[in-house]
Amino acid sequence: MNIVRRLGDSPRQRGSMAGETCPDLFELSDGTFAVIGTDRTEELDPLLPADASRADHERIVVITRDVLLRAKRDIPDA
Repeated sequence: MNIVRRLGDSPRQRGSMAGETCPDLFELSDGTFAVIGTDRTEELDPLLPADASRADHERIVVITRDVLLRAKRDIPDA
């Protein structure tokens, strides 16, 4: 599996002067997506709706609204 492309703008393009430790989204060669964000599993897990769950190996990761909106242009509608 490889990273195919970034979705949205790079951290530097979003205003991070260091360009480090910033949320990011990537499309992988197998069609899945990788997310770099803040792990908020402990805080948000008990707040999940009754019809949502996660496996022990899954984490709840938070990214900013700006990151997702900038990535939207790179995500196909269908």
